[in-house]
Amino acid sequence: MRQLHHPLLSPSLGTQRQITSLHFGQAANGRKAYIQSSLHADELPGMLTAHKLRGLLEAAEARGEVPGEVVLVPVCNPIGLDQGLMHHQVGRFELLSMENFNRNYPDFFNLVKERIAPQLTQDAETNKGIVRAAMHAVLQEQAVTTELEHQRQVLMTLSCDADVVLDLHCDFEAILHMYVEQPMLPLMEPLARLLGAQTVLWARGSGPSISFDEALSGPWWRLRDHFADRAPIPLGCASTTVELRGQTDVSDALAKQDAQAIMGYLHHVGVLAGPAPALPEALCEPTPLAGTESLHAPHPGVVDFIANVGERVAANQLLARIVDPLTPRETDIRSSIDGTVYARHNLRWATAGMEVCRVAGSTPIRFGNLLSP
Repeated sequence: MRQLHHPLLSPSLGTQRQITSLHFGQAANGRKAYIQSSLHADELPGMLTAHKLRGLLEAAEARGEVPGEVVLVPVCNPIGLDQGLMHHQVGRFELLSMENFNRNYPDFFNLVKERIAPQLTQDAETNKGIVRAAMHAVLQEQAVTTELEHQRQVLMTLSCDADVVLDLHCDFEAILHMYVEQPMLPLMEPLARLLGAQTVLWARGSGPSISFDEALSGPWWRLRDHFADRAPIPLGCASTTVELRGQTDVSDALAKQDAQAIMGYLHHVGVLAGPAPALPEALCEPTPLAGTESLHAPHPGVVDFIANVGERVAANQLLARIVDPLTPRETDIRSSIDGTVYARHNLRWATAGMEVCRVAGSTPIRFGNLLSP
């Protein structure tokens, strides 16, 4: 294993943060996987899973089972990890800019399509190398002026030439679920089955504010479609956001289970040598991200949840009540669709308009920007 340190642009005098990446194997010898955890720094299950992965990958490397390279970044957001306010970790947004740490990544499709056009050949593998070289080039050409911009640039540089990218997150309270771009669903199905994902949400681009995983998988299917009549572009990177249940689902047992599942997936996609484990039955059918319903509190009050995460619900089923303790008012929160309650808030006091829970349905009901803030 090689351990590399990537110092970030210092935001102030006397301070310095860095990103540490762990490298197993050699990228020139085979396929590459990139795995990072806690891009939203208050989402910690992935960190413990990454810790377990490190030991498993070290053992695999010692056995000669890493013909390519696996890059593991257990703490990919040192900025957010250092943000504390009144004993509470603020890891989703940078306090300085109020930007979401998982938004505003490069639009590689528009950045490289004109650059690569005159270089493309009729060989898909050659074209994959051309696209990756262009991605690296545009990253190095873009000047960064803030610590957050530099963090994004470092993470993109480490990951943009990977065949497989896993971005480990979690929700407030949730079942294990995944976000995948539609063209990558077949490539991510083994991971969903090995992890026991109970919801897999797909989109073909979720909106203008590009998330980390879509910055990496999105350009490949978009370039493939754009150059369809001129040159073959392969799906060079399959990426996903894996939501490892809820914020308090941090345990040795779950971390071991998830790390073993990820190792099994790396065997399935040929990043690791050796036999791949048998795939269990899928626990769900993928559903469109546009088919999710987000339910909000119409007024302030105590949240009394009726439905649990993972529960299948029907249209008009009662999910929660918002109770106003100063009046007799109790307001029902009901689903308008059939689906699965895959996530809900961990607060039990709702301010007006707060998102209470989300239901994954099979029919699109939303359009435009599908990502939460």
